[in-house]
Amino acid sequence: MVRPKTNSIRPSLHPAASAALESSTPPLKFTFNPNNTDEGCIKSYDTNIMGKFTCHNLKCPNDGRKNVWTSKKIAITVRLYRDEKYNVRVYHQHCKLCHWVWKPKLDEGCYAARIVYRLKTWSGCKHMEVPPYRKGNGKGPHISKLCEGCKAGHCTALGRGRKEEDKSEGGSSWTHISG
Repeated sequence: MVRPKTNSIRPSLHPAASAALESSTPPLKFTFNPNNTDEGCIKSYDTNIMGKFTCHNLKCPNDGRKNVWTSKKIAITVRLYRDEKYNVRVYHQHCKLCHWVWKPKLDEGCYAARIVYRLKTWSGCKHMEVPPYRKGNGKGPHISKLCEGCKAGHCTALGRGRKEEDKSEGGSSWTHISG
């Protein structure tokens, strides 16, 4: 049996982030690294975004309907590579009814805002508005045992705050950022 993927990258969401970066002051240009690997990564940052999951398992015990859930805590790791390249690892979640792992449909505005903010921060831009981290109004608690980001140690729901790593020459290791 093939093990389901526990994370993915989304090159299809790059155009929205790229357009926002190019229209910013100062304009910035980054290209998307299509390789879902830490190899060559010089900085990384753990945060979360919002989205929706749909369980497509026909044997899921949900009275013949698809189990659908939203999450405001979808773990992501933004990764910076040399030559102004980046990508974003998106961690998947498991259906609480059948435990199959599923890839989320992401809130594209939230995705672009997080990526633009992080890349601008790494580029030395100052006085930026922090993208909102919407709290509350969730339909339930974050269930760590169903979150691949938690299992991999990259989910902000673990209570350690956001996490940044500088892997460049002379860079430090992990820095925990509260909030």
